[in-house]
Amino acid sequence: MLVTHSHVLKLQSKLDTAATRIGINPISLFKGFWSFFCSKTVEQKAEEREKEQTLNLFLHDIGRTMSSDLSDYKIIKEGEAEILMHAKNEVFYNKTQVNNRDISIAVLRTFISKRKQEHEAYLSKRTKGAQKVSENGDSSELVKEEVPDSTAPEDHKSNGECEVEEEISPEEQCSTMEEDSVNVTEECSTTEGQINVSEGKGKRELKPPRVLEALSASGLRSLRYAREVEGIGQVIAVDNDKASVEACRRNIKFNGSVAASKVESHLADARVYMLTHAKEFDVVDLDPYGSPSMFLDSAVQSVVDGGMLMCTATDMAVLCGGNGEVCYSKYGSYPLRGKYCHEMALRIVLACIESHANRYKRYIVPVLSVQMDFYLRVFVRIYTSASAMKNTPLKLSYVYQCTGCDSFHLQPIGRTISKNTSVRYLPGFGPVVPQECRDCGKKFNMGGPIWSAPIHDQEWVAAILADVKSMKDRYPAYDRISAVLTTISEELPDVPLFLSLHNLCATLKCTSPSAIIFRSAVINAGYRISGTHVNPLGLKSDAPMDVIWDIMRCWVKNHPVKPQPADQPGSIILAKEPVLQANFARAVASLSKAQAKKVARFLPNPERHWGPKLRAGRQITSKHVSLLGPEAINGALNQEDDEEPKKWRVKVENVLVSQLTTR
Repeated sequence: MLVTHSHVLKLQSKLDTAATRIGINPISLFKGFWSFFCSKTVEQKAEEREKEQTLNLFLHDIGRTMSSDLSDYKIIKEGEAEILMHAKNEVFYNKTQVNNRDISIAVLRTFISKRKQEHEAYLSKRTKGAQKVSENGDSSELVKEEVPDSTAPEDHKSNGECEVEEEISPEEQCSTMEEDSVNVTEECSTTEGQINVSEGKGKRELKPPRVLEALSASGLRSLRYAREVEGIGQVIAVDNDKASVEACRRNIKFNGSVAASKVESHLADARVYMLTHAKEFDVVDLDPYGSPSMFLDSAVQSVVDGGMLMCTATDMAVLCGGNGEVCYSKYGSYPLRGKYCHEMALRIVLACIESHANRYKRYIVPVLSVQMDFYLRVFVRIYTSASAMKNTPLKLSYVYQCTGCDSFHLQPIGRTISKNTSVRYLPGFGPVVPQECRDCGKKFNMGGPIWSAPIHDQEWVAAILADVKSMKDRYPAYDRISAVLTTISEELPDVPLFLSLHNLCATLKCTSPSAIIFRSAVINAGYRISGTHVNPLGLKSDAPMDVIWDIMRCWVKNHPVKPQPADQPGSIILAKEPVLQANFARAVASLSKAQAKKVARFLPNPERHWGPKLRAGRQITSKHVSLLGPEAINGALNQEDDEEPKKWRVKVENVLVSQLTTR
């Protein structure tokens, strides 16, 4: 800090005036003030030097962690996080997954909000229970005398305080005390006992949720969670690749103190780590390169009761029927190659997660299931209950797909019989179809089992969509994820799979009616119909296939087709007279709210080559032009050409040094 001579003179004149007023020697006052001023300046310089040293240490640490020059790295910013990415594809990163990360952040924010609401409801329930205990204090001793001696001593604490378990109400807790624990029973019925109940287990503070990213790679997802999601606790990033862990730790330091205080990176096998940390994480995020099947068994064990499992699968070729036997070996279900194959893939993954959870007396509740781009993403909550787990067969079904037409039918695995208050679980009735299709006479292919229960929670979807719209500036892929969530919010939740209007018309070789006309005919027949987020041409309806084909027969009568061979499926279907006379008058509900408001629901890709990328560590060659584009291929090849002379020069220098040392 520079102080001019004029400033010193002005300061000295002011001090002289002040000194004469209070009767002190001006010279001594000026010396004291000047020494104090100089000490402050020295302290400021020391602070600046300390900050500069900290910055230099950080840059030195970053440079030491990197195996090459800083020029080989580029800064990638997504949301509020920034990462350093090497040009050699050492650590996996895909820009396309910004949709995946954005929608995960939106679900995580809603989960934290719902978790807080559930905790508050739990506390209010405990408080009401404690109030009932205090109100029924006079009758507590009567209840105490009727308790048999066989009550277990573990039902109360030795220090005389009431312990409130989750499954037992305070009244039941007081009534199950032993006869010799008079003080305990009386305390439960007093005001002091009410305080103990209300401030016991139920009154404990809700800790911030712990998140595990089991396959972290660069750590971008964990960093975004830590920096963008309010109320989040610790984020653990695990990877089994040393280069990925080094990159993750480098990026944690690069993102400052907030990321460093919340995010931890560990070098470990994700499966072993999750098994050794059972029921420790509120949220577990699985986003592997390919199939998640090998991680599911350990993942369902590491989630706390009521926690969230987020799971991605990118092996869509396997899940959609390209290799049915491989799908069965990985997920335990056989896929079918229909127009609904992408939704069937979602339901296969959900059925697989449920199967793994059932082995540990747990079950899942799907919150949101999305298929977009080249992958699928499911969000499920995991609970523990041996009795609720028995309902799993009611949520699974096999699929019968006709080989001649688009007719499909579901065969539930289980059923129940209720008598009074008891419920019996029995195998499902079958078969639901004959050997040959009733509509076209062809054979059936059988697939599954799949998850036939709802794959979304519409209350959650509405909350997630509202959160996204209120914070649109914080989502880089706002347009895409809001469009997908809007379409999901209008889906029929209780209708598995869907039909394709174009496929129906292709079977009959007829012109296609507009979606509005077909929707109106279904609605006028007394059934529901909606779109699907998986396919812009897909239609979900609870109308049986007989009604669907009757509507199409009525349409063909008004729009005749050319004669076809008699053995064709379309000719067999049209040979039958329709039982239902379709009404094609436009219905009010033929357009959804989003369609009526002309809200974009299916957006094109923002740029070319928007899809999967190479696995980390693989060398980029000219055969990858369809994945990366010509510009990326040329850049990678040019970089390799530039590095070859450097390697050659290093080899020559090493040879010269070895020759000089030998002399």
